[in-house]
Amino acid sequence: MISLLLTAYVTVLIAELVGDKTLYTLSTLTTRFRLLPVLSGAAAAFMLKMLAAVLLGRALSTLPGGVVAAMSAATFFAMALGLWLKRRTPPSTESLPPTKWSRAVLISFAAIFFPEWGDASQLAAAMLVAQHRAPLIIWVGATLAMVTKASLAVTLGIGLRRYVPLRVVRLVTVLVCLTMGILAAFRIGV
Repeated sequence: MISLLLTAYVTVLIAELVGDKTLYTLSTLTTRFRLLPVLSGAAAAFMLKMLAAVLLGRALSTLPGGVVAAMSAATFFAMALGLWLKRRTPPSTESLPPTKWSRAVLISFAAIFFPEWGDASQLAAAMLVAQHRAPLIIWVGATLAMVTKASLAVTLGIGLRRYVPLRVVRLVTVLVCLTMGILAAFRIGV
Protein backbone atom coordinates (compact mmCIF):
# COMPACT_ATOMS: atom_id res chain seq x y z
CA MET A 1 0.00 0.00 0.00
CA ILE A 2 2.79 2.45 0.90
CA SER A 3 4.75 1.49 -2.22
CA LEU A 4 1.69 2.20 -4.39
CA LEU A 5 1.19 5.56 -2.66
CA LEU A 6 4.85 6.41 -3.30
CA THR A 7 4.59 5.22 -6.92
CA ALA A 8 1.64 7.53 -7.52
CA TYR A 9 3.37 10.39 -5.73
CA VAL A 10 6.70 10.11 -7.58
CA THR A 11 5.14 9.45 -11.00
CA VAL A 12 2.79 12.43 -10.79
CA LEU A 13 5.36 14.77 -9.22
CA ILE A 14 8.02 14.06 -11.83
CA ALA A 15 5.50 14.34 -14.66
CA GLU A 16 4.45 17.74 -13.34
CA LEU A 17 7.91 19.24 -12.85
CA VAL A 18 8.76 19.39 -16.55
CA GLY A 19 8.24 23.00 -17.56
CA ASP A 20 4.56 22.87 -16.72
CA LYS A 21 2.65 26.13 -17.06
CA THR A 22 1.25 25.60 -13.57
CA LEU A 23 4.69 26.38 -12.13
CA TYR A 24 4.61 29.75 -13.84
CA THR A 25 1.00 30.36 -12.91
CA LEU A 26 1.64 29.67 -9.23
CA SER A 27 4.84 31.70 -9.20
CA THR A 28 3.01 34.63 -10.79
CA LEU A 29 0.07 34.34 -8.40
CA THR A 30 2.40 34.49 -5.40
CA THR A 31 3.84 37.75 -6.65
CA ARG A 32 0.34 39.23 -6.34
CA PHE A 33 -1.26 37.35 -3.43
CA ARG A 34 -0.20 35.87 -0.11
CA LEU A 35 1.09 32.32 0.00
CA LEU A 36 -1.78 30.70 1.93
CA PRO A 37 -4.68 31.72 -0.34
CA VAL A 38 -2.71 30.68 -3.44
CA LEU A 39 -1.87 27.29 -1.94
CA SER A 40 -5.45 26.83 -0.70
CA GLY A 41 -6.98 27.52 -4.09
CA ALA A 42 -4.39 25.39 -5.89
CA ALA A 43 -4.82 22.47 -3.45
CA ALA A 44 -8.60 22.46 -3.94
CA ALA A 45 -8.17 22.51 -7.73
CA PHE A 46 -5.63 19.69 -7.63
CA MET A 47 -7.87 17.58 -5.41
CA LEU A 48 -10.76 17.87 -7.86
CA LYS A 49 -8.61 17.29 -10.95
CA MET A 50 -7.10 14.15 -9.43
CA LEU A 51 -10.57 12.99 -8.37
CA ALA A 52 -11.64 13.18 -12.02
CA ALA A 53 -8.53 11.20 -13.01
CA VAL A 54 -9.20 8.57 -10.36
CA LEU A 55 -12.83 8.21 -11.47
CA LEU A 56 -11.68 7.72 -15.05
CA GLY A 57 -9.15 5.14 -13.88
CA ARG A 58 -11.84 3.36 -11.89
CA ALA A 59 -14.00 3.12 -15.00
CA LEU A 60 -11.03 1.82 -16.98
CA SER A 61 -10.36 -0.81 -14.30
CA THR A 62 -13.51 -2.68 -15.37
CA LEU A 63 -11.79 -3.55 -18.65
CA PRO A 64 -9.83 -6.81 -19.01
CA GLY A 65 -6.33 -6.73 -17.47
CA GLY A 66 -4.52 -7.10 -20.80
CA VAL A 67 -6.40 -4.15 -22.29
CA VAL A 68 -5.66 -1.98 -19.26
CA ALA A 69 -1.97 -2.97 -19.35
CA ALA A 70 -1.77 -2.17 -23.07
CA MET A 71 -3.52 1.18 -22.55
CA SER A 72 -1.20 1.95 -19.61
CA ALA A 73 1.91 1.11 -21.59
CA ALA A 74 0.71 3.19 -24.57
CA THR A 75 -0.20 6.10 -22.28
CA PHE A 76 3.18 6.13 -20.53
CA PHE A 77 5.06 5.82 -23.84
CA ALA A 78 2.96 8.66 -25.29
CA MET A 79 3.63 10.76 -22.18
CA ALA A 80 7.37 10.12 -22.51
CA LEU A 81 7.29 11.15 -26.17
CA GLY A 82 5.11 14.18 -25.48
CA LEU A 83 7.30 15.36 -22.62
CA TRP A 84 10.43 14.82 -24.69
CA LEU A 85 9.02 16.90 -27.56
CA LYS A 86 7.33 19.56 -25.39
CA ARG A 87 8.57 23.08 -26.02
CA ARG A 88 9.39 25.34 -23.12
CA THR A 89 6.89 28.16 -22.60
CA PRO A 90 7.93 31.48 -21.08
CA PRO A 91 6.38 32.57 -17.78
CA SER A 92 3.27 34.69 -17.92
CA THR A 93 3.83 38.39 -17.30
CA GLU A 94 0.15 39.09 -16.78
CA SER A 95 -0.39 40.96 -13.51
CA LEU A 96 -3.33 40.42 -11.22
CA PRO A 97 -4.81 43.14 -9.04
CA PRO A 98 -4.36 42.86 -5.26
CA THR A 99 -7.54 41.58 -3.68
CA LYS A 100 -9.17 39.93 -0.65
CA TRP A 101 -8.15 36.51 0.66
CA SER A 102 -11.29 34.75 -0.60
CA ARG A 103 -10.91 36.25 -4.04
CA ALA A 104 -7.24 35.23 -4.16
CA VAL A 105 -8.32 31.65 -3.35
CA LEU A 106 -10.94 31.69 -6.12
CA ILE A 107 -8.55 33.18 -8.68
CA SER A 108 -5.88 30.61 -7.74
CA PHE A 109 -8.43 27.79 -7.95
CA ALA A 110 -9.66 28.89 -11.38
CA ALA A 111 -6.15 29.44 -12.73
CA ILE A 112 -5.22 25.86 -11.81
CA PHE A 113 -8.51 23.98 -12.25
CA PHE A 114 -9.68 25.05 -15.70
CA PRO A 115 -6.59 24.79 -17.93
CA GLU A 116 -4.71 21.62 -18.89
CA TRP A 117 -7.22 18.81 -18.51
CA GLY A 118 -5.89 15.45 -19.57
CA ASP A 119 -2.31 16.38 -18.79
CA ALA A 120 0.44 13.90 -17.96
CA SER A 121 -0.31 13.76 -14.24
CA GLN A 122 -4.02 13.04 -14.73
CA LEU A 123 -3.31 10.35 -17.30
CA ALA A 124 -0.71 8.78 -15.02
CA ALA A 125 -3.14 8.75 -12.08
CA ALA A 126 -5.93 7.27 -14.20
CA MET A 127 -3.68 4.51 -15.52
CA LEU A 128 -2.35 3.71 -12.05
CA VAL A 129 -5.92 3.34 -10.76
CA ALA A 130 -6.85 1.19 -13.74
CA GLN A 131 -3.83 -1.07 -13.13
CA HIS A 132 -3.89 -1.31 -9.34
CA ARG A 133 -7.59 -0.75 -8.54
CA ALA A 134 -6.75 1.38 -5.50
CA PRO A 135 -8.43 4.73 -6.22
CA LEU A 136 -8.16 6.25 -2.75
CA ILE A 137 -4.45 5.51 -2.40
CA ILE A 138 -3.71 6.80 -5.92
CA TRP A 139 -5.83 9.92 -5.32
CA VAL A 140 -4.00 10.69 -2.06
CA GLY A 141 -0.56 10.10 -3.62
CA ALA A 142 -1.37 12.09 -6.76
CA THR A 143 -2.93 14.96 -4.83
CA LEU A 144 0.04 15.09 -2.45
CA ALA A 145 2.36 15.22 -5.45
CA MET A 146 0.40 18.10 -6.95
CA VAL A 147 0.39 20.01 -3.64
CA THR A 148 4.12 19.34 -3.32
CA LYS A 149 4.60 20.80 -6.79
CA ALA A 150 2.51 23.81 -5.82
CA SER A 151 4.56 24.28 -2.66
CA LEU A 152 7.78 24.10 -4.62
CA ALA A 153 6.49 26.56 -7.17
CA VAL A 154 5.30 29.16 -4.70
CA THR A 155 8.22 28.94 -2.29
CA LEU A 156 11.08 28.46 -4.69
CA GLY A 157 9.45 29.97 -7.75
CA ILE A 158 11.28 29.22 -10.92
CA GLY A 159 14.65 30.05 -9.35
CA LEU A 160 15.14 26.29 -9.00
CA ARG A 161 15.86 26.25 -12.72
CA ARG A 162 19.20 27.94 -12.01
CA TYR A 163 20.39 24.76 -10.32
CA VAL A 164 18.64 22.01 -12.29
CA PRO A 165 18.56 22.48 -16.05
CA LEU A 166 15.21 21.79 -17.70
CA ARG A 167 16.81 19.20 -19.98
CA VAL A 168 17.89 17.16 -16.93
CA VAL A 169 14.40 17.28 -15.39
CA ARG A 170 12.86 16.44 -18.75
CA LEU A 171 15.23 13.49 -19.25
CA VAL A 172 14.46 12.08 -15.80
CA THR A 173 10.73 12.44 -16.45
CA VAL A 174 10.96 10.74 -19.83
CA LEU A 175 12.94 7.88 -18.27
CA VAL A 176 10.36 7.44 -15.50
CA CYS A 177 7.53 7.36 -18.07
CA LEU A 178 9.43 4.87 -20.23
CA THR A 179 10.07 2.68 -17.19
CA MET A 180 6.38 2.80 -16.21
CA GLY A 181 5.46 1.97 -19.83
CA ILE A 182 7.83 -1.01 -19.91
CA LEU A 183 6.51 -2.28 -16.56
CA ALA A 184 2.93 -1.95 -17.84
CA ALA A 185 3.86 -3.72 -21.09
CA PHE A 186 5.09 -6.73 -19.12
CA ARG A 187 1.60 -7.00 -17.61
CA ILE A 188 -0.15 -7.24 -21.01
CA GLY A 189 -0.10 -11.04 -21.06
CA VAL A 190 -1.11 -11.37 -17.40
